[in-house]
Amino acid sequence: MSLSKPMLGLALGGTLGLLDGLTGFFEPSLAPVMGSVVTFSMLKGLVSGVLIGYVSQKAHSMLVGILAGIAIAALLSFLVILRAGMALFWDIMLPGMLLGVIVGFCTQKFGHNVGAVGARH
Repeated sequence: MSLSKPMLGLALGGTLGLLDGLTGFFEPSLAPVMGSVVTFSMLKGLVSGVLIGYVSQKAHSMLVGILAGIAIAALLSFLVILRAGMALFWDIMLPGMLLGVIVGFCTQKFGHNVGAVGARH
């Protein structure tokens, strides 16, 4: 089964975002807001993944894919930090950037480019 780079990014980003959110259960102080933590971590992973996939589809360089992954995930993580508070800066930023590295690498290595849609007979 071959997935396009954006679809692979969406699937992988969503999965890693969900796992990132679920690690919040290790922090007892997050118990009252765990629903939001899991939801927004997964949403951040989905959006990051699809954006990284689109960049990887345009640029055919592993380095560009990884750097774009870091930048996109860091930007979205920073938006979450603005809402959650600067006290959680590294707790949100580091897993987000790691997600970007993994998705950037995997979309370049395993994703397939989607060519122009041709007419089928």
